[in-house]
Amino acid sequence: MTAHILAVDDDRAVLHALRRALTVEGYEVTVAEDGESALALAAAKPPDLVILDVMLPGVDGLTVCRRLRARWLGPILLLTARDTVPDRVAGLDEGADDYVVKPFALDELLARVRALLRRHHLGPGKLGFGDLELDPETKEANRAGEPLQLTPNEFKLLETFLRHPRRVLTRSQLAQQVWGVVYEGESNYIDVAIKELRRKLEVGGRSRLIQTVRGFGYALREN
Repeated sequence: MTAHILAVDDDRAVLHALRRALTVEGYEVTVAEDGESALALAAAKPPDLVILDVMLPGVDGLTVCRRLRARWLGPILLLTARDTVPDRVAGLDEGADDYVVKPFALDELLARVRALLRRHHLGPGKLGFGDLELDPETKEANRAGEPLQLTPNEFKLLETFLRHPRRVLTRSQLAQQVWGVVYEGESNYIDVAIKELRRKLEVGGRSRLIQTVRGFGYALREN
């Protein structure tokens, strides 16, 4: 599957170099020169990864990062001209997964892109947590060796939790990741899906793994 990458930078030379290098690597590439455009493009077609410059006109990169993270779980790679510890910490605190300092070598950036994609939903291999196991390739899941009969959305929901263990996932993030929609807050379809998935995971009195974090969302974690 071809990964879709959104590259955001107000320097057209950098943006051109990014688009060319990523396209040669086989990625589908969308570009934006400012924060507002980046947010609009990400909402219209959620990318698999975002490369995001911190210093953008209008809506700055850290704000874009925070707004993206509120509804989207994919990897964010920051481009920054500042290499101080506080600057790096600020980006990571806003939800970024990694950063590259400008000026950067394209080979290094491409390696970081590959690593982030492997780590997230395009990565191969089985996923596990406790006695729970899921194989994204064969679309099979089991708990304690017992097969789980899951609907496609339940499978995607469980896969999302397994790719982000112990992390609190909001309803907005789950809606975007699993159903591909913006959560309006007026429907309980996510809570209903969680309830049904829990029922299947907890057959036979097995312990609860999907915990409610009141006021925030849900998390895959032990009691």
